[in-house]
Amino acid sequence: MTNMQNTSMTDDFSRKALDATIKIGIVLLLLNWCFHIASPFIHPLVWGLIIAIALHPTFIKISAKLGGRKKMTAILITGMLLLIILGPCVFLAKMLGENAQTLAAHLHEHNFSIPSPPDTVANWPLIGKPIFQFWQMASTNITGAVKAVAPELKTVTTLLISSGASAMLAILQLLVSVILCGIFLIHGDAGHKLALSIGKRMAGDKGGEFTHLCSATIRNVARGVVGVAAIQTLLAGVGFFAAGVPGAGILTVAFLFIAIAQLPTIILMLPVIVYVFSIDEGFVAVVFMAWSLMVGMLDSVLKPILMGRGSDMPMAVIFVGAIGGMMYAGIIGLFIGAVVLALGYKLFLAWLSNTN
Repeated sequence: MTNMQNTSMTDDFSRKALDATIKIGIVLLLLNWCFHIASPFIHPLVWGLIIAIALHPTFIKISAKLGGRKKMTAILITGMLLLIILGPCVFLAKMLGENAQTLAAHLHEHNFSIPSPPDTVANWPLIGKPIFQFWQMASTNITGAVKAVAPELKTVTTLLISSGASAMLAILQLLVSVILCGIFLIHGDAGHKLALSIGKRMAGDKGGEFTHLCSATIRNVARGVVGVAAIQTLLAGVGFFAAGVPGAGILTVAFLFIAIAQLPTIILMLPVIVYVFSIDEGFVAVVFMAWSLMVGMLDSVLKPILMGRGSDMPMAVIFVGAIGGMMYAGIIGLFIGAVVLALGYKLFLAWLSNTN
């Protein structure tokens, strides 16, 4: 009798285990299909959510001044963001088009020429002599200079075409993200309740705290990275235009991308400083160099202030998470990395407190 009961219990357990395995397999298969179907929209959705969270305090303030008209406020913010994105793109495209037309006209009229390099170029340390020699050859025999760097030009051209296509796709995704941001702002209350429900489901009583931590971390990174980059770019652009640097608009846009990517801005500023000294070794060049160095060091002053604002999270944790996340997942990793590391830090502290 006991053997029959054991056999029955074993068969019952086997049936339940098989049933559970099939159900789990179906759920995993369904989740996998959902992920692949939604994968083209994940990046715009995540970006839209990040922008909405970062701008939500501003949205609340503007909405209050407009009498609580959330839809109008969302449309206003979305329109301003679209202008901010499309404005530099249109300006850059117009400038490149005009330069290309001017170059084509000069080549057609056979009056295109490169001026001889200043003698001071040869005195630049390390790179002065090779630059002077190539510049001198280009000013006298541009065809020979082009042939000398033909393989490099081919590689650079291919890279530029690929980068241009990627940039166009990124801009399109960003425009979609801004529109989604407006939708998220309109339904911000419902979204906040959903986030709290998910947080409580995942972490119980700590869910609300972790949800607030995620929002605060995203806003801190937006202020400390994007905000500081915007301030630096504005000041750098003032310096470029005041010093009369050719292509100041393009350099300003390039500076913005470098600053947001958390790369050393000196890689752009140093060649510009060298150029300004090559055409004017006087007061203007010295002031421009001092201004550029000040702009480059500004982030080390502002980031500790803005990244730790309104949060008990150590700035070092947020900063390391942002930089590490960017190295792992690109620009979007700035925010995701900071949030993940901040959550991990909080969970680690909770674990320590529970062991005492």
